Amino acid sequence: MENIHLAAEEEDLYTGYNDYNPTYDSEQLVNDAGFQQAVKTSHGRRPPMTSKFPGTAIGGRAIGTSFGSRMPMASSMGRPMTGAVQDGAARPMTAVRAAGYTSSLTRGSTFDPLGQSKGPAPPLEAKSEDTPEEKIKILEKKVNDLIEESCLAHGRGDLQLALEKAKEAGRKERALVRQREQSGNADHINLDLTYSVLFNLANQYGNNDMYPEALNTYNVIVKNKMFSNAGRLKVNMANIYFKQKNYPKSIKFYRMALDQISNAHKEMRIKIMQNIGVVFIRMGQYSDAITSFEHIMSESPNIKTGFNLILCYYAIGDRDRMKKAFQKLICVPLGIDEEDKYIPVNEDTHANLVIEAIKNDNLHQMERERKALAEKFIMTSAKLIAPAIETSFAAGFDWCVDMVKSSQYIELANDLEINKAITFLRQRDFNQVSAVETLKTFEKKDSRVKSAAATNLSFLFFLEKDYDQADRYADLAMTADRYNPAALINKGNTVFVKHDYEKAAEFYKEALRNDSSCTEALYNLGLTYKKLNRLEEALDCFLKLHAILRNSAQVMYQLANLYEMLEDPHQSIEWLMQLISVTPTDPLVLAKLGELYDSEGDKSQAFQYYYESFRYFPSNINVIEWLGAYYIETQFCEKAIQYFERATLIQPTQVKWQLMVASCYRRSGNYQKALETYKDIHRKFPENVECLRFLVRLCTDMGLKEVQDYATKLKKVEKMKEIREQRGKSARENSARGRREGSSGSDSGHSSHGTSARGERMSAKLRSLPSSNEPYEASSQRDIDASYMDPLGPQMERPKTAAKKHTEDDDFADEELGDDLLPE
Repeated sequence: MENIHLAAEEEDLYTGYNDYNPTYDSEQLVNDAGFQQAVKTSHGRRPPMTSKFPGTAIGGRAIGTSFGSRMPMASSMGRPMTGAVQDGAARPMTAVRAAGYTSSLTRGSTFDPLGQSKGPAPPLEAKSEDTPEEKIKILEKKVNDLIEESCLAHGRGDLQLALEKAKEAGRKERALVRQREQSGNADHINLDLTYSVLFNLANQYGNNDMYPEALNTYNVIVKNKMFSNAGRLKVNMANIYFKQKNYPKSIKFYRMALDQISNAHKEMRIKIMQNIGVVFIRMGQYSDAITSFEHIMSESPNIKTGFNLILCYYAIGDRDRMKKAFQKLICVPLGIDEEDKYIPVNEDTHANLVIEAIKNDNLHQMERERKALAEKFIMTSAKLIAPAIETSFAAGFDWCVDMVKSSQYIELANDLEINKAITFLRQRDFNQVSAVETLKTFEKKDSRVKSAAATNLSFLFFLEKDYDQADRYADLAMTADRYNPAALINKGNTVFVKHDYEKAAEFYKEALRNDSSCTEALYNLGLTYKKLNRLEEALDCFLKLHAILRNSAQVMYQLANLYEMLEDPHQSIEWLMQLISVTPTDPLVLAKLGELYDSEGDKSQAFQYYYESFRYFPSNINVIEWLGAYYIETQFCEKAIQYFERATLIQPTQVKWQLMVASCYRRSGNYQKALETYKDIHRKFPENVECLRFLVRLCTDMGLKEVQDYATKLKKVEKMKEIREQRGKSARENSARGRREGSSGSDSGHSSHGTSARGERMSAKLRSLPSSNEPYEASSQRDIDASYMDPLGPQMERPKTAAKKHTEDDDFADEELGDDLLPE
C-alpha cells in the first residue's frame, strides 16, 4: 500500500507529452535571429556537427528515432518515452502532438485541417487557342456579339451603325463556315446562327430603305429548305412591296405567307388578313377588303378592323351595313379593367399602397391608350357616317348617340353631343338653333359636361360679339368647374374687351395655376401686360411661350414687336429673321424688316426686304411709296414711275400719285410725256391748284399757246379757294362764339384740315407733297402766281467741274445789247 498512490493525489499522467525541446524545431530557424546571425558569421561556417547535439544539459548523444535502437531519454517526470522501442515494434512519437493525426505534419505547424493556409488554388491551365475547335468557338462568339450590337444600335435609332454591324456579322459568319469546312466539320454548321445573321441583315436593309437588298436577303432565307418556318418571312417581303406601292405583289406574298401558317397560329393569321384588307383599300377594291374585314370581325373582332370596315361601307355608300358595322364597333371588347379598380374602398393601408402603385404603371397606361384609341375611332366613325345614314346630319348624329348610350361607352355619349354642336359651329351655322340648343341641354347635366358645354357657348357668343352672353356662360362654366382653364380664359377675354386689363390678367394667371401648359392663357397674359405697358413682364411671358411653341409665328412677331417698343432694334431684327425662316413669304414681316433697317440707316438691306415684300404682295401702298422714294433718291426716276403708276391703280382718287408720275417724267427729261400727264390730271381734277401751276410753268418753258388758258384757270381756282377759306373761317368763328356763349370755359374747335403724312419712314422729299384734300395757301396777290414746288423736291445740283470760278472783268457787263448785236 505504500507504493499505491491515488490518481487524485498525483499530477496529470499525460503532463509534458506535448512539451518538446525547441532545439529540434528546424522550421522556426528562419525566424531565429540568433541562428541567422550565427550563419552569417564565421561561427556558422564551421564544419557541420554530426550526430551530436550542441552543448546542452543532455550531453552529446545521438538523436533517437522510431526507426532504430537508441538510448531512451528520460522525460521530465522520470517516465520512459513512448517513442522508444518496445518489443521490437516502433510506434510513432506522440509526445509532441495530439493523437489521431498523421506524422506528415511537422512540429510548429498550425491547426489547419482544411488546408486553407496554403493560399488560393493555382489557376487552371489555359487551353490552347490554336486548335480549330477553339477558333470556331471564338468566331461564333464574335458573330453573336455583332448581331447584338446591331440590334442595340437600331434600338438607339442609329440605323447606319446597325447596318454596318449587320454586314460585319455576315462577313464573320461566312468566314466561320469556311473554317468549319476546312477543318472537316461541315456537317456541324450552326444553322441558327446563319439564320440570325441573314434575318438581322435583311431587317437592317429594310430599316435603311434599301428595299432591293432586303428582298434579296429574304429570298436567300426563304429559298433555303434547311431553315424551318422560313415561309413566315414572306410577310416581311410583302410589307416591303407595300412600302414600294407594289400592291399586287404585296397581296401575293401575304397570301403565300397565309398558306404556310397553320390554323394553330390564329392571331398571326388575323393580322395578315388585316394587312390584306388594307392593301385592297389602297387599291380601291373595297369589296375584297370588306370580305377580309368581315371574316376578321366574325373570328376575332378588334377596334381597328371595325373602323376600317365602316370606311369601306362608307366608300361604297351602303347605309344599312354602315349602321350594322357601327353597332359591331361599339360592341368590341377592349379587355381592360374598370376604373373603379383603382379607387381605394377601405382603410387597408397595404391595399391602398398597392392601388397607388398600379394606378399609373405601364399596364394602366396601356389600358388608357387603348380606351382613348377606341373612343377616337368611335367619334370619328360617328362624324363620318352621321350625314350618310340619315337624311340630315343632326338625325344621323342622334342615332349614333342613341347607340352609344346603350353600349359600354355610355360616357362618350355626352362628348358626342357636344361634338355635334361644335360641328355646327365649324359649319358657320351660328344662327341655327341646333348648336345653341344642343349646348344648352347640358346645363342640367353633371358638372364636367356642363362646364364643357358652357365653355363652348361662351366662346360662341364671344365670336358673335355678344359679350354679355359670353360673360354669363363663362361664369356658368366657372361655377360648374372652377379648375377649367378654358372657362377662365373665356372669362378673361370678356373682361379684356371691356378694357379691364388688370382683372383679365388675374383670370389668365388663375388659368395658368390650374394648367401650367395652357398656351392660350400665357399668350393672352402677354398681350394684357403689353396693353398695361408692362413690357418686361410681357416679354417674359412670350419668352416662356416660345420655349413651349418653338415655331409659332405669332409668338416670334410679338417678341420682335416688344423689343422694338423697348428700343432694341437689333433684337427685334433678330426675332424677325427667325420669323421669316418659319414664314418666308409673309409680306408684312418683310416690310417690317425693311422699316427697321431703314431706321438703322441701312438703305441697301431695307431696299432688299421692301422689294421682297412687294414681290409677294404688290398692293401694299406703304411699300410702294418707299420704293418709289428710294429710286428718286438714287436718281432712277424712270424706275420710280412704275411704282407710282401702280399706286395710281390702287388709289385712283388720290391725286398725289399722279402728280408724282408726272414729276418723274419731267425729272427724267421727258417733258412731252410730263405735259400729257399733267393735262390728264387736270381733266380728272380740274380744281387742283398744283397741277395748274405745273401746266403754266411747263407751257411757259415750252412756249406753248395754252399758257394763257391755264393761267386764267389758275386765277379762277385760286379765287374760289380764297372765297371758300374765308367762308370756312367765318363759320368756324361763329361756331366758336356759339360754344363760348353756350358753355363758358370750353375750348374752341381746332381746324380739321390738317395734313396727315402717310408712312413713318417717308423721305423728306415725299413729305413735302400735299395730300389731295389739303388746301393750298391762297395767294394774296391779284396777279397770277405761276410758281410751284416740285413734289419730289428740288433737283440735285450738277457737280462742279472746276476748283474755282475765274472772275473776269467785263467792260460791257453794264450795258444793254441791242437787237442788232444779238446773233441771228
